[in-house]
Formats: sequence, structure tokens, C-alpha cells
Amino acid sequence: MFNKLMNEVDRGTLTKTPDMKKIFLSSLFLASISFLFAQSKTENIIIVTLDGFRWEEVFGGADSLLINDSTYVRDTGSLKQQFWASSPKERRKRLLPFFWNTIQSQGQLYGNRWKENKVNNANKYWFSYPGYNEIFTGYPDDSVNSNDKVWNKNENVLEYINHQSNYKDKVAVFSTWEVFPYILNSPRSGILVNADVDTLKFNSPELKLINDMQFLTTRPLGVRPDVFTYFAAREYLKIYKPKVLYIAFDETDDFAHGGLYDQYLGAAHAEDAMIADLWKTVQSMPEYKNKTTLIITCDHGRGNAVKEEWKHHGEKIKDAGQIWIAAIGPDTAPSGEMKTNETLYQRQIATTIAALLGFNFKPAHPVMEPISTIYRQ
Repeated sequence: MFNKLMNEVDRGTLTKTPDMKKIFLSSLFLASISFLFAQSKTENIIIVTLDGFRWEEVFGGADSLLINDSTYVRDTGSLKQQFWASSPKERRKRLLPFFWNTIQSQGQLYGNRWKENKVNNANKYWFSYPGYNEIFTGYPDDSVNSNDKVWNKNENVLEYINHQSNYKDKVAVFSTWEVFPYILNSPRSGILVNADVDTLKFNSPELKLINDMQFLTTRPLGVRPDVFTYFAAREYLKIYKPKVLYIAFDETDDFAHGGLYDQYLGAAHAEDAMIADLWKTVQSMPEYKNKTTLIITCDHGRGNAVKEEWKHHGEKIKDAGQIWIAAIGPDTAPSGEMKTNETLYQRQIATTIAALLGFNFKPAHPVMEPISTIYRQ
């Protein structure tokens, strides 16, 4: 179709009237979008979020102003032995080895503001529910302005995909935070959302064991530990083979609010290891190997380390709308750390997820264009 239209344009047969020009331009746009999406090698999508994890640690590793402060660190010597180095590049590799070994060499990382590469929240609130709404609906809705358990009225990209042929009942979500069924409106969307200590009602010995463990373990943060969220998601992936999987971690945000910088770093390091294990699992399965794109991001940023603002976020904290995105997969060029002077927005993730699967997510509310560099080789 694309070549046919171009041939007709060359002959001048589609430029005789304004109406025909409009028809041609619309057709050309649709044909171009379809052509680009049709080239996608991605058949599966995995999304992982690290709640409230700062871009400063992603791109610079442990913060010198915080790792040396006994107010936030119980044993500075041990923590520095594990995560400190003189170079920011070495520090970030110690903290997030999967990010800076595998993604750096095979994927893309956006949001290093020291290199003028920026990723921002488009919503004005800079906390969790508005951030997750923006990630998955592509719409920074001003009426989404609390973390209350309110059913989200906005259509999200996961439910959109769940309604497409070959994707019905192939979308699953495992989250530590119990508000996700509301954010993703699970009764309306029809997708599986297992949150906090929802019972893992699956006929599998592995999932039954994880279910027992999540109810018997301590809950120091008031929710199930991220590691149980991860294991539940991983075993579900291995047994039920969803085409779209979302894993939402929570501990980085909780430890930061508590002013526990050592635990904040420890949680991020553990989550990096879980993501590495997940990617290894994906590459060991023929249904997923070289057919899966992994997108990692966060819901909001945090304040800087000069004051106690690193513990907090929200619209009154100046830097809390600054976030980051990482991606790796068969349609993502191995560009590593992105250093182009540009600004991307969280709301572009929803359309990017759809584009990677060959879909054009156009809900009733306005959305932005996808991040084209993630899905074009």
C-alpha cells in the first residue's frame, strides 16, 4: 500500500484537489505507521517499575552526600565497601550491574540529566497513583490526584492489548502495592492483577509454596516483600506464559520515605538482581527468547540530597518530576546511555508499549507519540 501511494504521488494523480490531498496525506500517515509497526520483532512485553527510585542513583550510583551520613546509614563502612567507588560509572555498576553491564551494552537508558538527556513526569503531582496512571494510560489526568483506592476511569494500554486478538487473558500484573487493581481498573479491564497479599489461586506447587511464604513472612513495610512479588510473577511467567507481564516493586520508595538510605540502595540492588534473573529466564524460554522487550522505569522522582528532600516527593519537591527509562529487546538498538539533548515524557511509555506489539493505542483521551528510538532498529 505504501509503495502504491508513492507511485501515484509521483504520477501526480493524487494532487488535483484539496480533498484528494487530505485523503492522500491521511492514507500516507496510516500506511507509514502500519509499515513501521509491522516490522516489529517483539511478540511479548515485560514492564518493571522501581517505585520512586531516583535518576541520580541510576546514572551515578550511591550519592556521596548520603552514603557518608550516619543519619541515613547505620554502617557507613560496610555500605561503602559494597557500593562506593571514586568514579560515578563504577558506582552505578556496583549498584545496578544488570543495568550497566547488560542494558548498557544491549539496550538503551534515558534520563541522565548530567548529559542533558531528560525524562519527566507530565502530570503535576509527582507521586504514585498519578505516575502509574500516566505510564499506562498515557494521560496526565489532573483529576487523578490522590493515592486513594478509586477505580481509574481512564483506559490503559494493558487493557487495550488484552482486548486484541491473540492477547485475551495473556496480560498479567504482579504488584507489591495494593492499589494497583484500582489504578488498572481490573474489573473493567479484565486483566489479572495480583497485588500485595492477594491469594495466589493457581494450581501449581511453586505458586502454592510462594503463597504460603507470603502469608507466613514478616511484613516490615506493611506490604509483602518485593521478592515474593517477583517470585510469584516469575513462576506465573514460566507456567502460564503471558504475552504481557508487569511487575511493580515498592521497597525503594518505602525505605526512602523512612530515611533509610542503606536499605534504599539495598532494595535497588536486589531489584536489579531480580530483573537480571528475569531476563535470564526469558532468554532460556523459546516462547520469549529474542521476541521480548523489557521496559524498566519509575513512577516519580525524589528531591535532591542537599536537604532531607531526597526522602520526599510530590509537587512541592522541585526535582520529584524527574524520572528515567531503560529498555532492551529485539527492536531496541544497542545505543546504551542516551546522551542526546532531548526531553521525553512518562506519558509516551503507553504508546511505546503498544507500538512494540504493532498496535496504535488511541483511547478516548489524548496521548503522545511513542518513543521511536526504542522500537526502531
